[in-house]
Amino acid sequence: MVIVMGPDATQGDIEAIVEIIGTAGGDAFVSRGVSRTIIGLVGDVEQFGALNLKGMRGVAEVMRVTAPYKLVSRDNHPERSTVRVGGVPIGPGLVTLIAGPCAVETPQQTLDAALMAKAAGATLLRGGAYKPRTSPYAFQGLGEAGLRILADVREQTGLPIVTEVVDAHDVELVASYADMLQIGTRNAQNFALLQAVGGIGKPVMLKRGMNATIEEWLMAAEYIAQRGNLDIVLCERGIRTFETATRNTLDVSAVPVAQRLSHLPVIIDPSHSGGRRDLVLPLTRAAIAVGADGVIIDVHPQPELALCDGPQALVHSDLEELSEVMRALPPLLGKTATGDALATA
Repeated sequence: MVIVMGPDATQGDIEAIVEIIGTAGGDAFVSRGVSRTIIGLVGDVEQFGALNLKGMRGVAEVMRVTAPYKLVSRDNHPERSTVRVGGVPIGPGLVTLIAGPCAVETPQQTLDAALMAKAAGATLLRGGAYKPRTSPYAFQGLGEAGLRILADVREQTGLPIVTEVVDAHDVELVASYADMLQIGTRNAQNFALLQAVGGIGKPVMLKRGMNATIEEWLMAAEYIAQRGNLDIVLCERGIRTFETATRNTLDVSAVPVAQRLSHLPVIIDPSHSGGRRDLVLPLTRAAIAVGADGVIIDVHPQPELALCDGPQALVHSDLEELSEVMRALPPLLGKTATGDALATA
């Protein structure tokens, strides 16, 4: 069961509902979005029905949600959501370009990549300070030193930061620097981490687990939402299949399916799905064509020297074409590139 609070509901109204649900032996989880507050109820639904919750002050609607992912489902939120990251919107009607280096290596490399990304139309900067790698001998990231570099580059470019957090113990530290926290594919079902980012009060990008079904992906998002955070962006980054021609298999069908089932924005990662520079732009076109709300792309000034995923990072010549793609394709789908929308706002 889900309670939707009205726009004029006070904190006292919310606390009164939490208290009455507690006295009935249930649990109430409060999730605050941009425009409204939703309270998810766990317990004896029949007993909740006898409490006259609809008549309580501040309540706009009470409904039963059959989907297991109650807070992120469109059953209780028919309109698709827009998530704002440092003032930059991601959501319906827009195509948001997030770009930058897969890993932060040096201040100059990160600044150069950020300027390349911004010139191509990016409105958010991605960059990894913590890198969970398949091999324990691979570059694991600079940690807090990398976060400081990202913060300095944000100051110089004006691009809000999207960066990954890999451990629940680091959530507070990473959130003190980042504008958006990223959960990578390897942590997509790290439930302690999902709950930790849900309670920190920053937007979250949740990548699909490499072996996850769409329902498992949405249930992972529910862990975040249940801790009070509805500002979640889903990211399809390719799943593991029998195919070896690409790094992962990009499931473009996941975009319309997830958008039908959930109100959350859905973006695509063409870099980590294809794994090769020559595939990134074709997959970006596919992402826009299928209705994705954005793309997240690797950029590097010298990919041959990159410490992480150099073969998939775009260079200057690619970015000229990417810029043209971002100008030309979204309007054909009735959408606007976020950079253009912000420039005319």
